[in-house]
Amino acid sequence: MTTAQLAAEPVPAPTAPGRRPRATGNNLVRYIVVRFLLIIPTVFILVTMVFLLMRTIGDPITASLGGKLNPAQLAERIHAAGYDRPVIVQYFEYIGQVFTGNFGTTLSDNRPVAQLLLTYGGATLELTFYALIVAFVVGIPLGMLAAYLRDKWPDAILRVFAILCYATPVFFAGLLLKLVFSVWLKVLPVAGRASTRTELNMSRLENKTGIYLIDAFRLGPTAVADVLSHAVLPGVALGLLTAGIFLRLVRTNVIGTLSMDYVDAARSRGVSEFRLVRTHAYRPALIPIITVIGLQIAVLLGGAVLTETTFEWKGLGFKLAEYLSARDFVAVQGIVALLAVIVALTNFIVDILAAIIDPRVRY
Repeated sequence: MTTAQLAAEPVPAPTAPGRRPRATGNNLVRYIVVRFLLIIPTVFILVTMVFLLMRTIGDPITASLGGKLNPAQLAERIHAAGYDRPVIVQYFEYIGQVFTGNFGTTLSDNRPVAQLLLTYGGATLELTFYALIVAFVVGIPLGMLAAYLRDKWPDAILRVFAILCYATPVFFAGLLLKLVFSVWLKVLPVAGRASTRTELNMSRLENKTGIYLIDAFRLGPTAVADVLSHAVLPGVALGLLTAGIFLRLVRTNVIGTLSMDYVDAARSRGVSEFRLVRTHAYRPALIPIITVIGLQIAVLLGGAVLTETTFEWKGLGFKLAEYLSARDFVAVQGIVALLAVIVALTNFIVDILAAIIDPRVRY
């Protein structure tokens, strides 16, 4: 082969050691299908665990109505509900009901558990949305600031603040916020999702969504301001729990990005440290945030039980606490299983978003 022929031969582009090829659309489709199929065993395991834990206390009829009915009436109710059958038979029947969307019927008020999602799920969804906003607004900027001021005394203060955020019990943080802003300063409502007047006006609306912020826009700015003022304290109390995690995560990832070679090259060209943090290290630090949002949804739903009880925010967590007090374990089992399904679906959506933003996730 002549020198001219060698020169004409295409030279393959060098591949960095350990670097994977660019992901294709087929990889994304395969990833979505696999993640969707994984929802089934995940929900199956979660629902099974909830069922077995609830059965360790005995049958729900005895737990809920044991002191209210005589033995004959109690035995009749147990037989009618089918709780005198073998546990394995009850289990397979319950699994079949769950996969058809039937999570059971409450004992204390005879309501389908799935209907509770439509009635109270909007409130919990709204509270989780407010908490995520607080987590993003507080955690991400402070995490970037801590990375910019790393190894200085403000960085130490911010790290202590992050530890306090996710170490402080949600109900205790809620009580402190109520004491300061509702009792002492009297600037924010102490409880509820809206004032009585706003709730009465919402009750007259047609096609209500159950999400007060959306319904309030149909009533006008006064109703929106009222709803948002009631959401501040519970949103902050629950959001700080996740804000501390976001702060530490962003700080760690920004510092790691600032040690990369391309950042050192930009630094050698005279780019300021603040600009490096804002332009070069900001976006890579957000990718881990997106991947952990699914896990944080589970944390927020767990914290919503205490937050909603503390602020009388009538959502699924508030009703779950009521059913626990009433020892209505059919309702507790159904709501927990329902929340498990929501967490599984949320993780699926977050995984897809992470795969779209970062193609390396698809492998």
